[in-house]
Amino acid sequence: NSSRTSSAASDLHGEDMIVTPFAQVLASLRTVRSNVAALAHGAGSATRQALLGTPPQSSQQAAPAEESGLQLAQETLEELDWCLEQLETLQTRRSVGEMASNKFKRMLNRELTHLSETSRSGNQVSEYISQTFLDQQAEVELPAPPTEDHPWPMAQITGLRKSCHTSLPTAAIPRFGVQTDQEEQLAKELEDTNKWGLDVFKVAELSGNRPLTAVIFRVLQERDLLKTFQIPADTLLRYLLTLEGHYHSNVAYHNSIHAADVVQSAHVLLGTPALEAVFTDLEVLAAIFACAIHDVDHPGVSNQFLINTNSELALMYNDSSVLENHHLAVGFKLLQGENCDIFQNLSTKQKLSLRRMVIDMVLATDMSKHMSLLADLKTMVETKKVTSLGVLLLDNYSDRIQVLQSLVHCADLSNPAKPLPLYRQWTERIMAEFFQQGDRERESGLDISPMCDKHTASVEKSQVGFIDYIAHPLWETWADLVHPDAQELLDTLEDNREWYQSRVPCSPPHAIGPDRFKFELTLEETEEEEEEDERH
Repeated sequence: NSSRTSSAASDLHGEDMIVTPFAQVLASLRTVRSNVAALAHGAGSATRQALLGTPPQSSQQAAPAEESGLQLAQETLEELDWCLEQLETLQTRRSVGEMASNKFKRMLNRELTHLSETSRSGNQVSEYISQTFLDQQAEVELPAPPTEDHPWPMAQITGLRKSCHTSLPTAAIPRFGVQTDQEEQLAKELEDTNKWGLDVFKVAELSGNRPLTAVIFRVLQERDLLKTFQIPADTLLRYLLTLEGHYHSNVAYHNSIHAADVVQSAHVLLGTPALEAVFTDLEVLAAIFACAIHDVDHPGVSNQFLINTNSELALMYNDSSVLENHHLAVGFKLLQGENCDIFQNLSTKQKLSLRRMVIDMVLATDMSKHMSLLADLKTMVETKKVTSLGVLLLDNYSDRIQVLQSLVHCADLSNPAKPLPLYRQWTERIMAEFFQQGDRERESGLDISPMCDKHTASVEKSQVGFIDYIAHPLWETWADLVHPDAQELLDTLEDNREWYQSRVPCSPPHAIGPDRFKFELTLEETEEEEEEDERH
């Protein structure tokens, strides 16, 4: 069956291989329909020749059989057309997406098994990817958690602090929403707001460490959303400063600089030509707001760490997307502060719609959901290719939110696709945060999480593995969706991968060769492997 599907896909798309099962079914059915049509056409020609070129007796005997065959072919074509129509209009998000997700997970698991067998550091990279992005947790031996007094009730949202009244300007609203004596330099940096690769570290430096406020203020004005939704500038500023105050500046990676970077990256992705006029103003506002709050009050440790240490947050959210639920709760709760409700002039319907979208987008930033999100996106891309001739048609909520979730997820995983100096700074920061968590785990007697042990982690190898198995498949699929808009980003990603690969200790410059993105290139499975999976 594998070879049949593969050849059908190859015939239809040449080099452009189809890998998700649902799109393969569609492609195969189209091939069948095409073959039946060709056979019917051939049979029709034979009948005509028989009627014209043979003696009357012979032609009279042949005609009924030929006509019967033609009628059967015609009925078969009509049946196939009906099946194709049903399948093409099917929403591909649910079980169809799961088919692709499960297939991708099986393939990646095989790749990671191979990687883990190569070396000790390879094993650690493999464990990190498996536990972070595949929603697979290793069994851990937990020490008895310390007993603590909990002075606050369970229903209370933790992490809330007093509003940043002291930071608020009393007179005119500053040009970029932040008080700074370096406004001209800040203006120069923010000229790149619509470009990929804005230096958010520089923006942080020039804005008195208020990059999130400055970037969102600029993005919303750039898109004229303050006017569209009647957001008072002073309310927006008060909310943004309060929100930014709830990001932890002492956390190396998940701080307001990262939030600003994700907002600005999403802003650029939303402006891509392929998505021009696709999303409504409310959807754009929801996406920007989701990016703004997506990591607020992040403690600098992972969901699994919070679960393993019996934290209040893990208890409150039943171990399910613990941090993502918390970020949402804090982000929305802060709107209730004095003069902080930036959505005060939206209709009730708009507020409910925005809230639903923001929740869906932020929950999708849980990295354990990565493979499902990628599989859904890949299925959508391939299905649209064969059903809409490449035209992006998003005519229902499920498809629209899926693209927005993917866009925010891409923005969240955009570091490796940024200019190398920025990417390197982000890598240093994420590793510092990982190592800090590892130190805490060591002190608490917990197993140290993959990539969090400063004594054994290979930074370069981890980045190569992260790109090969996570970032590249995601960005390649996104680039397919918005083709050809993201080609430059993909090129940067691949150049950055080569830079880190060349710095992996004691490894040849092209360790894996041209087929390094094996996850993308080896998705076809043999019947034996399928049967083995079924047995398990």
